[in-house]
Amino acid sequence: MLSTTSNKSLFDMSSNNHNHNHLTSSYFDSTSEYNSNGKARILIASMRGFHAEAYRSAEFEFEDAICEFDSADVLAPVLNSNFTNKVYKPLANHLAVKTARKEWLQSGCMTSRVEQEYDLFFFVCQHYWDITCINSIKGWREKCHKAVLWIDEIWVKELSNPKTRVCLELLKEFDYIFTTQKASAKAISDLINRPCYSIPYAVDALQFCPVTTEVQRSIDIYSIGRRSPIVHQSLLEFSKQQNLLYLHDTLKGLQMNNYKEHRKLYSDLIKRSRYFIANKAKFDTPEQTGGQEELGSRFFEGAAGGAVMIGIPPNCEAFSEYFDWEDAVIPIAYDTNNLGDIICELNTQPERLHKIRQNNIVNTLLRNDWVYRWEKILEKVELDVTPKMISRKAYLYDLAQLHKS
Repeated sequence: MLSTTSNKSLFDMSSNNHNHNHLTSSYFDSTSEYNSNGKARILIASMRGFHAEAYRSAEFEFEDAICEFDSADVLAPVLNSNFTNKVYKPLANHLAVKTARKEWLQSGCMTSRVEQEYDLFFFVCQHYWDITCINSIKGWREKCHKAVLWIDEIWVKELSNPKTRVCLELLKEFDYIFTTQKASAKAISDLINRPCYSIPYAVDALQFCPVTTEVQRSIDIYSIGRRSPIVHQSLLEFSKQQNLLYLHDTLKGLQMNNYKEHRKLYSDLIKRSRYFIANKAKFDTPEQTGGQEELGSRFFEGAAGGAVMIGIPPNCEAFSEYFDWEDAVIPIAYDTNNLGDIICELNTQPERLHKIRQNNIVNTLLRNDWVYRWEKILEKVELDVTPKMISRKAYLYDLAQLHKS
């Protein structure tokens, strides 16, 4: 349950100059029945009040999942758009990077203050610059017994950049860091001398998984986000020749009007797709990744929807661990120009396709829901799982058995 009015006692929305009109913050309150006194034990710092890019939707989904099966408040700072801040921010950040003064870094968001005590502070970041938002949240370390930061995208190659390094200095105040990129975890730990672990993406399996494996799939091929131009051209020609529905991006722009509506539509489209294109993270930008291969969110989303995934899987330990069943992904190369022939061949094997869909859905339900990731984090910080988490896992298990039958 979300509320924008019930939590005013938790956060003092004032700045150093007490200008309440300009320095306010947006936040949501969500509490479960886990604590008998109704007080949340988790404080989640979210970028949802500051950013609305579609690629952040998985992180927002994770935050809301935690609120569903744990007791959490969500603090979502918003942009400070006054003129003074616009002038001050770039100057402060330039000096911070030049002098390696992490405390001078400015995200541009309004100041918030944590007044209530929590067992755990959980900060969800998409990339390293999000970390600077922590400088605008006052009292978080004093009021929270443990602190964990989750960062999605950070490449080992980026760690040599002075801007990245000064941002990562802020992580020294956290007890644990988690990242979806396994090869980056050790490099981050070595750099800041804090424990860093890799935990991959997941999905809200209850939303993404179809009720039945045999749901009607009226979209022949679905591709979203980054793509190989060679593969794309091959699919355009194939879909035209065969009169198929090939759904793909045709517009530039990444902003969501409403993250939940975006996520719901996206999951519905995958559940109604026969084939889904999924590639390793940033597969088309080796100048950024330095050749590092990582497991992106597309694989979890495509599998959950029961689509047959085709694409370029990463050659990494995480993929081997979390997608270890047969035909989890039908592999192709970046320059594959005969994907139509591959799909036609697959279409002649209905039993194989059924097994692929079934395995994708069942493994998602049993292994790749957000509740399993949160359980790992709670284990590391020595907090108990909640009754709602236990119930959710049991329900996911029952759903998996239904799909097996």
